[in-house]
Amino acid sequence: MTATPPAASADSAAPGDGLVRVGAIVFIVGAVATLVTVAPLFLGTEPFPTVAYAVSMLMGVGFLIAGAGVLRSIAAQRRQAGSARS
Repeated sequence: MTATPPAASADSAAPGDGLVRVGAIVFIVGAVATLVTVAPLFLGTEPFPTVAYAVSMLMGVGFLIAGAGVLRSIAAQRRQAGSARS
């Protein structure tokens, strides 16, 4: 007989879900900033200040935050599977 895990409800959040959501939001902000900073190249207008390019770096930061959330979720699932076996 195998033990079946309880069904997850829609309201329950895994340990890394919050980080993935925050990472996705930060990534989207960085992606929009990247589009905004590249637009003057195509429109022939003055480029934005350096701060706008720094905000574009949020794309990578968001990706790292989301990746950390995925790794945290994996670790929690492995712990849960290990405790179910013993």
